Amino acid sequence: MVKVEPDGPACHTGSFSCFENTLAESEERHEFSLDGLMGLIEGRKTEKKEGSYTTYLFEKGLDKILKKVGEESTEVIIAAKAQDKAETIYEISDLAYHVMVLMVEAGISLEEIHRELASRHVIDHKVKQEKMTK
Repeated sequence: MVKVEPDGPACHTGSFSCFENTLAESEERHEFSLDGLMGLIEGRKTEKKEGSYTTYLFEKGLDKILKKVGEESTEVIIAAKAQDKAETIYEISDLAYHVMVLMVEAGISLEEIHRELASRHVIDHKVKQEKMTK
């Protein structure tokens, strides 16, 4: 079993992780939601909160965001290959966050992703395969 172990702090703040604090909560239920996280990420792009990792990514630009998406994708693969469920969940969470930052940078909403996934769900498997081979 291979486990990814950082060789020191992994966060730009010097902490082990950038994800120590609560990131996003639903205003109605005070619990985490993807919509809440997306709203927070969108806010960091426009409000530029000092010391925010998300703000840092937007300030560095698309190349930095893409680099992080690539790094996190690799870490998901390593954790999954090692069949380490907890590490895979952790790394998928990192990847999801960085993909959401990319989505905001590219002007893509959660609703657009939802619609795309929904459109794939209703396609018959055989029809989908035919579309993919064209």
